Amino acid sequence: MLSVNEALAAILERANPLPAEERDLDEALGRVLAEDAVARENLPPFSNSAMDGFAMRASDVAGASAHDPVEIRVLADQPAGSPVSVRVRPGTGVRIMTGAQMPAGADAVVPVEHTAGSGSAVQVLRPVRPGSHVREAGEDVRAGERVAARGQVLRPAELGLLAAIGSVRVRVVRAPVVAVVTTGDELVEAGHMPGPGQIRDANIHSLCAQVRAVGATPVPLPRVRDTHEAVRVALGQAWDAADVIVTNGGVSVGEWDHVRAVLEELGARQVFWGVRQKPGRPMAFWEWNGRLVLGLPGNPVSCMVCFEEYVRPALRKMMGHRLLHRPVRTAALVDGFAKESGDLRTHFLRVVAREEGSRLVVTSTGPQGSGVLSSMVRANALAVVTGESQGVLPGGDVLVHLTELPEDR
Repeated sequence: MLSVNEALAAILERANPLPAEERDLDEALGRVLAEDAVARENLPPFSNSAMDGFAMRASDVAGASAHDPVEIRVLADQPAGSPVSVRVRPGTGVRIMTGAQMPAGADAVVPVEHTAGSGSAVQVLRPVRPGSHVREAGEDVRAGERVAARGQVLRPAELGLLAAIGSVRVRVVRAPVVAVVTTGDELVEAGHMPGPGQIRDANIHSLCAQVRAVGATPVPLPRVRDTHEAVRVALGQAWDAADVIVTNGGVSVGEWDHVRAVLEELGARQVFWGVRQKPGRPMAFWEWNGRLVLGLPGNPVSCMVCFEEYVRPALRKMMGHRLLHRPVRTAALVDGFAKESGDLRTHFLRVVAREEGSRLVVTSTGPQGSGVLSSMVRANALAVVTGESQGVLPGGDVLVHLTELPEDR
């Protein structure tokens, strides 16, 4: 049985970035660039006004003041998007709007609030320097400049800049398609009333949500009965549909746990089965004809924790991300945690993290059983008590994975 670190390393070693694809900008949020994006032109492409006001020669109004204003003759109006052909000469100017192209001969803009009068002449009440309130051509980006690098995550700001330079389609690393296979005769749809011995299937919904949250595409397969043939058919469908297969339930050693046996029959190579951890000890991992298969336990907390700690970083690596893991902090565990003698498992505790002054403090969300799904609802972090540790005294230090913060922070 592997340690947590050994299991994670085995998965990440085999999770390779997927090929690149072209996407429209509106479909590229959160994706990773597969090649550098280079500007083909200056941004802005022409010098323009940063204010509503009057474009003129700064030297003409160098001595202007409220007590001794300088009168400037207005030659034309310059709205944004409709350049005028006039040239500004000594003693003249152009009424200009924000974003409008600077007229020839002008080297500054006097804001409208620093003027008086209207019509064909305006009184300038303050001096300006050359370049005042003018956005120069190429001030933001120069032609030939790299605006976003290969491997960069596309956030709203990057998408806006790419649009500004005319890159309406970008090459990004393809996001994985993840088949989600839920097994269990005891499960019914969430909208159904369970019969004797039955429970509603929560895992299919939480798992698919976790897949979407990482930026991948979930393919939920119909729930699978606990029979050898049903599992075999479902896994074949999953292989055809996806890059990664995530199963939940059916990976333990019970008489009705068929996933391991079926995958062996189908030629999958088991990398490991079992991890020294709680929750999630019977987690398993296979390679199967170019697909990664991650077998998660059926208990809802075990399922979600194993996805968070193993599947999520693997999917991020396949998407081309460089930062794979949530932020990690050292925190004071208010409740403490006692391990039984000889317990070498790593424990993932559901906790609530909060800042208290200069330190991070975490408290337990309550009962930590692998079926207590509400413990995940209340948590914003996982406290990691390592296998080597004998436990944590109340108020003692513990490493914490901040599961509500993005990996890129």
